[in-house]
Parts: sequence; structure tokens; C-alpha cells
Amino acid sequence: MSNIIEREDMDELGGRRMRWFLVSIVLMGIFVERGEGQLVENFYKSTCPKLEQIVRQAVRNKFSQTIITIPATLRLFFHDCFVEGCDASVMISSPSGDAEKDAQDNLSLAGDGFDTVVKAKQAVEAACPGRVSCADILALAARDAVVLAGGPNFNVELGRRDGLISKASRVDGNLPSPNFDLNSLTSMFAKHGLSQTDMIALSGAHTIGASHCNRFSDRLFSASGVDPSLNPAYAEELKQACPRNVDPGVVVKLDPSTPDSFDNAYYRNLVEGKGLFRSDEVLFTNSASKGTVVGFANKGGEFNAAFVGAMRKLGRVGVKTGKAGEIRRDCTAFN
Repeated sequence: MSNIIEREDMDELGGRRMRWFLVSIVLMGIFVERGEGQLVENFYKSTCPKLEQIVRQAVRNKFSQTIITIPATLRLFFHDCFVEGCDASVMISSPSGDAEKDAQDNLSLAGDGFDTVVKAKQAVEAACPGRVSCADILALAARDAVVLAGGPNFNVELGRRDGLISKASRVDGNLPSPNFDLNSLTSMFAKHGLSQTDMIALSGAHTIGASHCNRFSDRLFSASGVDPSLNPAYAEELKQACPRNVDPGVVVKLDPSTPDSFDNAYYRNLVEGKGLFRSDEVLFTNSASKGTVVGFANKGGEFNAAFVGAMRKLGRVGVKTGKAGEIRRDCTAFN
């Protein structure tokens, strides 16, 4: 009888192990499909130990030439991750003008962001040839840009490969519009595993940078008049800066109070009706997100912590590893 019981116990134990094994396989499949679970900090510890110092210096060098380096590099990272995942597909140049960067929504990406990554890659290649992907360099450069502007420092997970696809046709509908409402914003970010709080925190990147007038002029000159959610005095300032038929090259700072500092002033601006885009101001006017905006406006540390968490999550979106990607020799061209 005892032998029968022992065999039954062993069978049950074996069954349990098999079930755990199958669950592990399923979970691994989920992580691979979503591009998560493969990135680690210090990925290049043995193959390129001075990587972060090299990239940081390259970003500083570029910043010393133009302050546009900061918003341009950060925006480049966002646009890259939202199309094809964080794989530097936005960096590819196509002779026929049909790469990701050639899409209408990407034409406003400042050249200084691209140049920051190219210069950093050249410096990295000189020290560690063929070791580090452009996707990882872009992720590091985005973090370093935030820090240079006075924002929070944080560790960046690494191990991405560069993507093998870059098509303008795959951009449309995959980037947030300045006229999005809260549901549209929340849904788009959710597709990438980002929560509404993550979305609100990442929107805080609008504390730096600028926008062309045509991205928000409909809030000033529509048939029904000025958008009522705009602070009246701020609306007048915008009309002065962006009159009808303004030169298309004219830009306005996204943050009218501290435009070159990475801080929580963006959220204080929203509370005062000074969000430049509809997609900014709706974060305050919609009751579902208003509490988070007010919290970030009152507590800069709370915003910084949320931003860091959201950036780390964003950096895991659609990552390529192994044969799913490559390590480009030149960030602007496939090998």
C-alpha cells in the first residue's frame, strides 16, 4: 500500500513540475512576443565598459553647440519607440524618401536629434566597434538629454538590436496627434503597455522643446473663435507669436514659463490653461486625468518618479534581440 501511495505522490509531483514547465514556456512566449524581459542594465559591461560615459560626452558636446539637442533627442526616442518599437528604425535614411523619418508626422523631427545619435555612434564605434546598437545609443542619449536639462537621472536597460524595417507607410496613425482627446491618448499608449498615468508622465516631456504654429493654430483661429480651454492672456500671446499666415518656420516654446528646464512646470501650466496643444490641456480639463495632473503640478518629485518609471517601460516596447535585428555599423543605413 505504501508503495502505491509513494508512486501516486511521485506522479502528482511530476504532474506539478510539468504544469510549471508549461506555464514557464507560455510566459516566455509572452515576453518574447511583447519584446519584454530581454533587456538588462550593464548589458555591455564586458564588451563596451565605457559606453555610458562615451554617449554622455557625445550628448554634452552636441548640447554645447545647440540647446535644441535636448528636446530633439528626447522626441526622437518617443517617435522611434511608437513605430516598430525601440529599434532605431526612425534613424534610417532612404534615397527614395520612403523611410520612417520621411513620414509626414516625422518631418518636424529636428535634425539635431539625429545628429546627436550619429555622433554618439561614431564615438562608440571608435572604442567598441560592432558591439553597440543604435537603438541602445538612442535610449541612453534620451536619458542623458533629460539629465542635462535638469531632469531625473535613471538607469537604462540595454540589449536592443536595430530593426530591419523602416517604412513611412507604417507611421500614420501610430503617433499621438496634438488634437487627441483623453480616450485617444490613453488607447494609443495602452497599445504599448503604458498606463494612463504613464501617458500623463511622458507628456511632461513637453516641459522642453517647441512647436510650429500650424500644430495648434486651429485653437486660435477657428470659426467658433479661440478654444475656451485656453487661458485668454496666453491665447493673445500665441496670436502675437503666430498670426494668420505666419511664416511656417516660426516656432513657439511648449512651456511658456521654464522652456529650457526639465521640471514639473508643464503641469502647473495646464492648471492655468496654458497647455499649447489640445492633447496637453485635455489632461487637466478631463476629470479622469485631472487629479494626476494636479498631483504632478504640486509635487515635482512625484512627477520625476512617474516619468522615470514610464521611460523605462517605454524603452521595452517592441525591442528586437538576436536574429530579429542587427547592430548597424551606420545608424542611418541597414548593414
